[in-house]
Amino acid sequence: MLKIKCEGCGRRAPSFEVVDYGSMDTGYKQLCRRCFNMKAATAAGLDDFEHVDFEPVRLTDTGGKPHEFHFRTFMFGTGVALDAFELRDGNLAGYQFQVIAEPEEDQLALLDRLIEKMRRTLAVKHIADSEHGLQITEPLVVRGRIDWDSEQGGSTPMVVIDGREISWDEFGRMISGFEGFQFKLEIRDKSEEI
Repeated sequence: MLKIKCEGCGRRAPSFEVVDYGSMDTGYKQLCRRCFNMKAATAAGLDDFEHVDFEPVRLTDTGGKPHEFHFRTFMFGTGVALDAFELRDGNLAGYQFQVIAEPEEDQLALLDRLIEKMRRTLAVKHIADSEHGLQITEPLVVRGRIDWDSEQGGSTPMVVIDGREISWDEFGRMISGFEGFQFKLEIRDKSEEI
């Protein structure tokens, strides 16, 4: 796991916890999420904001597979986002979740909201392995996330469904059996419930 030294507190933080802070005029510093949040809170006049670090949580999906989720808090403008994510080889992978709240909201209440959202998602299965490869399960609804496919150099997206990375070609193969059917594709912010 790549670790970067925070230019605020000097702590070595995983790369997914580091933010480039500054501007083209003043230059940029690499700050850990805690230092960034405290600077953002000060700039927004939020003297009572407290950055909270949460321990990882392990939840099980509907198929009995365990998933370990890590958390990060991110101040932005007039709000705060709490993210939950899985790691694979030190990088974000698999399931990712987010909730957004007012900065004054109790951080534990925000964590509760996020964990309930995670449980609802983990309780639903959209795809299943079969003798013909991955298939869409009943009721023929697929929810997931659009992601970067490094093997395609960004020219084609990848989708993450049920925490599994699926190439655009594989996803196309999964839906090709529905030729002649209609579909509805909705793009939503990752903080929204789908």
